[in-house]
Amino acid sequence: MSLLKTDRMIRRVSELELAWLAEHGIRGIVSDLDNTLAAWHGDEIPRDILVWLEAVKSAKIGVCLCSNTRRPVRLARIAERLEIHHVPGNAGKPGKAGVLKALELMAVLPNEALMVGDQLFTDMVAGNRVGLTTVLVNPLADKEFIGTKLISRNAEKLILRGERARPS
Repeated sequence: MSLLKTDRMIRRVSELELAWLAEHGIRGIVSDLDNTLAAWHGDEIPRDILVWLEAVKSAKIGVCLCSNTRRPVRLARIAERLEIHHVPGNAGKPGKAGVLKALELMAVLPNEALMVGDQLFTDMVAGNRVGLTTVLVNPLADKEFIGTKLISRNAEKLILRGERARPS
C-alpha cells in the first residue's frame, strides 16, 4: 500500500506554493500532462497553471512532462511551447523508466523531486517507486480515457475512501 500513498492532495497544480517546494528541497517537478496541466488530449493550458509554471521556472525549479500519451508529437509540442523538458513518447507509468529519464533530464536526485499527477495508479505509484515526493491533483476535466474513467477512478475512490482535495 505504500506505493499508493500520496504526500499531499490539492485541487490544481497551481496550488503548489513556491515556499512549500523550497521547504521540501524540491529542485525538479515531474508532471503528468493529461488532466494535470491540460484537459485530456487538449493543447490549452489554463491561465492559472501557465502563471504557476512561469513562477516555478523563475525560481529555477525544473519541470519535465512525463506522460503515458499515445500522442508523442502533441507532448513534444506542448513541452516546447512551455519551454520545459519532456520524456519522449510514452513514459510507461507506473514503471520507473520514464520518471528516471525525467530526473536525468532535469539533473536532480529523487529526494529533490516531486511527482504531480491526477492518477493514483500511474502517477503516484511511479513517483513512489522512485522515491519522489508525490502530489495528487484533482483531474482538470471529466473527459478521459475510458479505462481510467470506468476502472481506475472507481478503484481510487475505494482506496482514497472518496477523498480528493475539496474546494475551500
